[in-house]
Amino acid sequence: MRTDTPQAVRLADYRPFPFTIETTRLVFDLHPSQTRVKAELAVRRTGAKDEPLVLNGERLKLVSVAVDGEGLSANQYVVDAERLTIPDLPDQFVLTTEVEIDPSANKALMGLYMSGGRFCTQCEAEGFRTITYFPDRPDVLSRYSVRIEAGREFTHLLSNGNLVGSGALEDNRFFAEWEDPFPKPCYLFALVAGHLDVLADKFLTMSGREVALRVFVDPGQASRAAYALDSLKRAMKWDEEAFGREYDLDLFMIVAVRDFNFGAMENKGLNIFNSSLLLADPETATDLDYERIEAVVAHEYFHNWTGNRITCRDWFQLCLKEGFTVFRDQSFSADQRGATVQRIKDVRALRARQFAEDAGPLAHPVRPSSYMKIDNFYTATIYEKGSEIIRMLKTILGAEAFRKGSDLYFERHDGQATTVEAFIECFAEASGRDLSDFFGWYEQAGTPAVTIETAYDADAQAVTLTLTQSTAPTPGQPDKKPLPIPIAIGLLSETGAVLRDTEVVLLDRNTLTVRWDNVASEPVLSALRGFSAPVNLSTDARPAERYVLFGSDPDLFNRWEAGQTLARDLILARAAGAPDEVGEERYADALGRALVDDAAEPAFKALLLALPSEPDLALMSEPADPPALHEARNALRTRVAVHLGDLLRRLHGEMQSDAEFSASAEAAGRRALRNACAEVLCSDPHADNLERLTAHFNTGRNMTDAMGGLFPLVTIGGPARDLALSKFHRAWRNEPLVLDKWFAVQGRDPNEDALDRVIALTKHEDFEPTNPNRLRALVSTFANFNPARFHDPSGAGYRFLADQILAVDGFNPMTAARLVEPLGNWRRYKPELGKLMREQLERVAAHPDLSKNVLELATKALG
Repeated sequence: MRTDTPQAVRLADYRPFPFTIETTRLVFDLHPSQTRVKAELAVRRTGAKDEPLVLNGERLKLVSVAVDGEGLSANQYVVDAERLTIPDLPDQFVLTTEVEIDPSANKALMGLYMSGGRFCTQCEAEGFRTITYFPDRPDVLSRYSVRIEAGREFTHLLSNGNLVGSGALEDNRFFAEWEDPFPKPCYLFALVAGHLDVLADKFLTMSGREVALRVFVDPGQASRAAYALDSLKRAMKWDEEAFGREYDLDLFMIVAVRDFNFGAMENKGLNIFNSSLLLADPETATDLDYERIEAVVAHEYFHNWTGNRITCRDWFQLCLKEGFTVFRDQSFSADQRGATVQRIKDVRALRARQFAEDAGPLAHPVRPSSYMKIDNFYTATIYEKGSEIIRMLKTILGAEAFRKGSDLYFERHDGQATTVEAFIECFAEASGRDLSDFFGWYEQAGTPAVTIETAYDADAQAVTLTLTQSTAPTPGQPDKKPLPIPIAIGLLSETGAVLRDTEVVLLDRNTLTVRWDNVASEPVLSALRGFSAPVNLSTDARPAERYVLFGSDPDLFNRWEAGQTLARDLILARAAGAPDEVGEERYADALGRALVDDAAEPAFKALLLALPSEPDLALMSEPADPPALHEARNALRTRVAVHLGDLLRRLHGEMQSDAEFSASAEAAGRRALRNACAEVLCSDPHADNLERLTAHFNTGRNMTDAMGGLFPLVTIGGPARDLALSKFHRAWRNEPLVLDKWFAVQGRDPNEDALDRVIALTKHEDFEPTNPNRLRALVSTFANFNPARFHDPSGAGYRFLADQILAVDGFNPMTAARLVEPLGNWRRYKPELGKLMREQLERVAAHPDLSKNVLELATKALG
């Protein structure tokens, strides 16, 4: 067991760095196993005279240290495993260090490492310290110039900013010089060197400047980057129109990398992407891949202002850049894909990831007050809940005042590393409103529970709404204060007619009473329209009123929400041993009426067909019984499949298209509805449906169709599954991104032999545990999205995941830490399951060589 206790970093302990690094000159002599990095820092003291210069550095072989050109002897500095300390320095000087590193041995994929024969970097959050000695913190901004020297086999030598020189060297080597005119923190430094193909284009900004666009990919893959490049141009134009933000360099580059811990990274002028979020064509990518590429390309580009030009003072302010940028990319996607469909997808993701986080031992505020490893705080709370806070801010202030606030923020803090307080102050000043209570959203963990009770006075034709809020205790925060919660509310009649249009009620205390007059009849409440706040809502609505909303609510989000609530209640009742078969038939009837509504888009109908997920249902059950939820959900889906079989088969046929593939939202919506029909029909696998689903898979003209047919066949199991998986593997075994899908679909296999098959797949010749994409595809998919099999009563699923965590932690702690969460919610499940989960967490936490990343999450989960 570990005997050392890693120390927490605390927001309250923040102190400015006592030196300014005015310029940073880096020279890289690239060799796969012996790279030399020379750093020349122009340093000026800003703190006390007696403070030493302390630079972060890990896994570095120090070659030399010099101040103003004079080499230092070993007794003039102190170097240990994590830092270089130099006392007795003048107020202004040039520090020169040279180190040697081994990129080829770097399997943690942080800092400078090799991927596919290329050099590449990932420096956020604390990777730069493994490249050279430097104050590795986001509030130290410097102007960088970079020289890269490498062999001719590395045809492109890339870094941040503008290319200012290149040329030949001896021994068949060459160099490239880059300068970034904008000061930046070291986490935004990037370098790529490799043999790459390039897809080129240009963009004309709103001020008339021409920006060169370049996307670098594996040789032969350039055509697959076309959609990403198109998404980039649309995002650049959208940001100019929606936020007034223009790109500031003459060159914008993106590089696709296969081995990458994240989805993508916003390094100034040189974004580095996980290839799964950049490369797409109809044969190898699904519509979901296209959507994610569009969103992530936009997200990383939008960081140019919300993250790069204005960055974080410290890592506690991570939501300052991530929450705001997620809000921006979601707004962009809503304009590209349709506001209602996008909002539903965003809320589903929020509930699946962030609500679960808020309900467990890893709950934390959007701006945490302490951490052991900042890598562990790249969470749904920081990103998705952070975005919801920005959305609420816009709802409360209105679009005009919100835009004024964002303009003021960009103007006032450009070129700075700043704080959430400074951000909110801009909106308060621009709107003239006191937002001090609103800041509680950043400091308080947990998902508020909002209750609305409705009383109607027929004589007075008035309705009274009583709204209450409460938030359950979370780790370290037993007492919660009320938050300002915008609740968008409308009223319908029992026939679905509009009685009152949407009005936003601000619930800013524990209890609030609202009276509305001139309400002609007893109303049906439509509350939290558009999901106006990240809360759990309960009302006193009867099932009959939910059917009114399901069939008639003009707010399409709430129409979908009503259907989800009806389905959820039916599933939970059956799981609890009290099935409502009449209610299930009524639900199927109402769903059928919704599916033949010609006014509804196919993409919306596809979302209506998707029942609440098993992880979402587990959040609503206490204690959760995953096998019972699985069986109950299957029972309702089977009832829908039988009751609406003819309609589902007709829609499945009508949505099939022989037209050339289009990535448009409309075409993707038709494919989504066809695949949703297939997923329901597999619950009634009689001969006709099996033949239909087999044909769906075998005749698929694109990857969306192929995967839409493959998962239902995997769900059915038996020979149908085995034949389809074998065929798919033979066709795509040489396409890594497609093979990830093959592993992932088996991770979701709901059949009883799924765990044995997943364990066997970890020994498959194509399984690459050192590649985060492949590992996530199989192991993370199984643990997070196959609850009935992960929660095997024997505990074998938990043992399997713990084994994977410990194995991966030995070379990639960041990826290993992300596997801990499925075990962390052990308190939520039946005691016999929770006990087995806790035992595996204890086994992980007791490992003698555990990384700080995994130790922090495992110990928090254990409580």
